[in-house]
Amino acid sequence: MNLRRFISVAKWLSDEKKLELFPPFWMMRLNVTTLTNNWREIRIKLPRTWVSRNHGGGIFGGFQASLADPIAAIACTKVFPGYAVWTRSLHLDFQHEANTDITLHFDLSDEMKTRIKKDLESKGRSTPTFTMYFKRTDGTVCTLIKNTVAIRPMNYKKPTKQSVTSQLNKN
Repeated sequence: MNLRRFISVAKWLSDEKKLELFPPFWMMRLNVTTLTNNWREIRIKLPRTWVSRNHGGGIFGGFQASLADPIAAIACTKVFPGYAVWTRSLHLDFQHEANTDITLHFDLSDEMKTRIKKDLESKGRSTPTFTMYFKRTDGTVCTLIKNTVAIRPMNYKKPTKQSVTSQLNKN
């Protein structure tokens, strides 16, 4: 059993601690400050350390992207069990320098949950885009994030380009 699997199945660890110990995250020294039991509100502090600082003194964009990437997908996996979920696209807009510790803010609203549920019931799939952001300790939003996830049935196989092309040629 690998470390990631061991952490994910450890019943004695809280969901917050599982995120903090998630192998891609643990060296970031992040701290989950809010994680509601329904996974619809998540706040994660990303500290500005000597490792996370870029040459200008702010937090590397790569650190921010690495933390933001899986959060919406993980939340959707918890809210909509039984589906495969992954990030389709991630866009970061660096509006201000992340020159303090920063906190990632993710919320899955009632409206978004209803829309996704409706898509899953009618189409069997959904591709929602979530708006998230990093906020500095002074309250300034420093990074605006658009994260699009794919929610698909388990064992979903994306059509290959060849099969899409052949279907287009039939029409």
